[in-house]
Amino acid sequence: MSIEIVGRMEPGFEEILTPAALDFLVALDGEFAATRVALLDTRRARRARYVQGDLPEFRPETAAIREDPSWRVAPPAPGLEDRRVEITGPTDRKMTINALNSGAKVWLADFEDATAPTWHNVISGQINLRDALDRTIDFTSPEGKRYALGEQLATIVARPRGWHLVEKHILVDGRPISASLVDFGLYFFHCARRLIDAGAGPYFYLPKLEGYREARLWNDVFRFAQDYIGLPQGTIRATTLIETITAAFEMEEILYELREHSAGLNAGRWDYIFSVIKNFGHRSDFVLPDRAEITMTVPFMRAYTELLVRTCHKRGAHAIGGMAAFIPSRDPQVNEIALAKVRADKQREATDGFDGSWVAHPGLVPICREVFDSVLGDAPHQIHRLREDVVVTAEELLAVDKTPGRVTEAGVRNNVAVALRYFDAWLGGTGAAAIFNLMEDAATAEIARCQLWQWVHHGTTMAEGGRVTADLVRSIVEQEAAALRGELSHLDDAVAVLVNHTLTEDLRPFFTIDAYARYLTEARR
Repeated sequence: MSIEIVGRMEPGFEEILTPAALDFLVALDGEFAATRVALLDTRRARRARYVQGDLPEFRPETAAIREDPSWRVAPPAPGLEDRRVEITGPTDRKMTINALNSGAKVWLADFEDATAPTWHNVISGQINLRDALDRTIDFTSPEGKRYALGEQLATIVARPRGWHLVEKHILVDGRPISASLVDFGLYFFHCARRLIDAGAGPYFYLPKLEGYREARLWNDVFRFAQDYIGLPQGTIRATTLIETITAAFEMEEILYELREHSAGLNAGRWDYIFSVIKNFGHRSDFVLPDRAEITMTVPFMRAYTELLVRTCHKRGAHAIGGMAAFIPSRDPQVNEIALAKVRADKQREATDGFDGSWVAHPGLVPICREVFDSVLGDAPHQIHRLREDVVVTAEELLAVDKTPGRVTEAGVRNNVAVALRYFDAWLGGTGAAAIFNLMEDAATAEIARCQLWQWVHHGTTMAEGGRVTADLVRSIVEQEAAALRGELSHLDDAVAVLVNHTLTEDLRPFFTIDAYARYLTEARR
């Protein structure tokens, strides 16, 4: 097998794309590429069945795993015992320093939804993580402000891109390699021993899994990788994001497949909502109201999070709560209202039994820590709370029609406004964008464009009267684009991405697949 780099080699890239590291990527590809492709075919076939009317269920063929009380996941690894506050963010140099210094217990170093996958971002992110572990990282802003690491640093947990994505700047036998294997492989190859020397280990967040067979593939990758560089089996630990409706029906099986490497589950709330629309948006009984109305207390979201806590604690695993996306504002009144909502959200999670939760901004770390401190005290987690009172049925996980709220013209306009601003940022190389006092990433942009598709598809009636139509959405897109003309750098392309992934007969599964290939791939050199 041959490997070719077709992306531009910037200064320092040769330190990551070494011959030995590339040999490792070739080995990973040779071992796992075919299985990955087969699993993606399974995804497409399952989604086609949903369009025909099928609904997910708890799998009868894996009932023995769910009913066996004896198995547990591995005990918490060094640096992952206490996870009461986790901060998420991209792996650019400034964010790397700020996240590690934030006071959070864990930093999710995100190559996925918070990173626009430009070639520069992908490889420079690897450099930044290596430099952080070597404590050689620093950053000076254009204004002259210098950033450097402090003494107490968060534990790094890297999130590679999902199985559905490829890296078009690295070709194996002329075809793009899996982006998952690139992000995992380069980080593991260069940093695993550095992490162990620092008293932690190579830890990962696994995104977008749709079932236990995809978790099995990751477990096989981990076993292969550990043998390849001579690490004991079980050194790697991975937390799986439960952010698809199909994975919600296979939580125990996912933990089981990864049990020697598992560090628990996370409630990836935004992608979860996106997954519900993507899989069942064609059904009139799955139409959701304005995004702002879909809180964590609506019935189908409540069922999902309570089941996650029960499942994790039953198997000795951490349960990590969802994202608080608010960005502190200079407006005291805005802050007061928003921070009260953040506090209430974290109190609900801590009271429900979660062992920690996510924030998107360092300014929210103290609130999250205070809330979980009040419940956990000096204990590192509350895995002992088994939540045996929780019983969740398939019907409850799918009770989308019981979601209160309305579709409004303001909600339609907000989805357009957020999507245009986010796509502009993403096309410019920024994957986490501050929009209307919230940190938006690819998952929230997916909700925005999928809701627009769903409402148009069903001709949904708005609270003010009238229906959501393609003409209405086009009109709002034109109005919002006119207002943003001169403010956004990639506005015309952002409009094209929105229209091409919203006003179509069929709902495309991810905007990132097509937009990456068209806009973020460098010309071959």
